[in-house]
Amino acid sequence: MIVLHARPSPGFCAAVDAIFGPGVVTHVDEAASLDGVAGEITALLHVLTPVTADFIASAPKLKLIQKLGVGVNTIALDAAQTHGVAVCNMPGTNSQAVAEMALSLMMAVLRRTCFFDARTRAGEGWTADPSELDSVGEIAGRTVGLVGFGHSAQLLAPVLAALGAKVVYTARSARDAPYEFWPLGRLVAEADIVSLHIPLTDETRGTIDPFAMKPGALLVNTARGELVDEARLVDALASGHLRGAGLDVFAAEPLPAGHPLLAQPNAVLAPHIAWLTPETLVRSLNVAHENCRRLAAGEALLHQVI
Repeated sequence: MIVLHARPSPGFCAAVDAIFGPGVVTHVDEAASLDGVAGEITALLHVLTPVTADFIASAPKLKLIQKLGVGVNTIALDAAQTHGVAVCNMPGTNSQAVAEMALSLMMAVLRRTCFFDARTRAGEGWTADPSELDSVGEIAGRTVGLVGFGHSAQLLAPVLAALGAKVVYTARSARDAPYEFWPLGRLVAEADIVSLHIPLTDETRGTIDPFAMKPGALLVNTARGELVDEARLVDALASGHLRGAGLDVFAAEPLPAGHPLLAQPNAVLAPHIAWLTPETLVRSLNVAHENCRRLAAGEALLHQVI
């Protein structure tokens, strides 16, 4: 049994049936338990709901956890290895969507899109204090620092450069790229815009301290919420230390009602959907289908993490 644990849209369901065949994949809502299928499941198509060690131990036929995306921090990797369950991801399939979302968040914060949208809908488009226009800005002329230089950052960099930004990046090592490599500390301290493109690991957790960023800078996070000290981010936004933030990811997801980030007018928020486009889903499902075929045929899997 192949199980998709998600809350798929009609288009997503249609794509699953088109690629795998009608009825081949069993859908279980992301809010529902997998206990009912644990005894029969052989391959799990995993999106965001954590795959726990207890579930893995309860699924004797499980042979593959296929992440529809890149980050595997929501999977109990040690348990998977102990029980002989392969874990695969799919680097590159969502890079275009994530790069475009990062760019859109930068622009939304710089141009204060949400602020002016709300005023326009209220019939007050031209009634804001003129000083509000002093806080908008352009990407051109700013230094944009990319933390990580994987697929999404590599797609984003030339677009930013074409718009007139100075692009710098940090990574484990310098790359053959037409942009300056800066150490993380310098990039965080000096960039006007810091955009995160790294996985969540024990090493990267809490890497970004918002108060280490320059006053008036902007933070964009389409990677993982726990890369940032979220409490200090709230303080940095509320105090005006940061100009703003564009956030698609959070330490707790979904972001709970009453969370202090919701009260920050200089934050543009999205519910972890940077990766989620129909184009990304088709690319992802094709990889997942191929890995399920390979699993059945006893062939080497694509992008195996464990």
